[in-house]
Amino acid sequence: HHVYFWLKNPGSKEDYNKLLEGLQALSKVGTIKMSHIGRPADTNRDVIDRSYSVSWLLFFKNKEDQDKYQVDPIHLKFVEQYSYLWAKVTVYDSVDV
Repeated sequence: HHVYFWLKNPGSKEDYNKLLEGLQALSKVGTIKMSHIGRPADTNRDVIDRSYSVSWLLFFKNKEDQDKYQVDPIHLKFVEQYSYLWAKVTVYDSVDV
């Protein structure tokens, strides 16, 4: 589960830090196996999209754990409290091959 956030005010250090604070709190959801908060790397090739502000990569044991994450009170509170910060969110979900 890889989530990309585009901040409404991408130049705002305060908004950036606020989103990081929210994601760190969100990482406490019990069904998350592993998480990673990232920002665009300083790499420049035609295939690289560096337009996002923050990425949030999550690993779950199985689909059921991800489904539980989606309705977990911590996740719902995160969306309620921090969604004012972002202009756009894109999610990419994948499973093992």
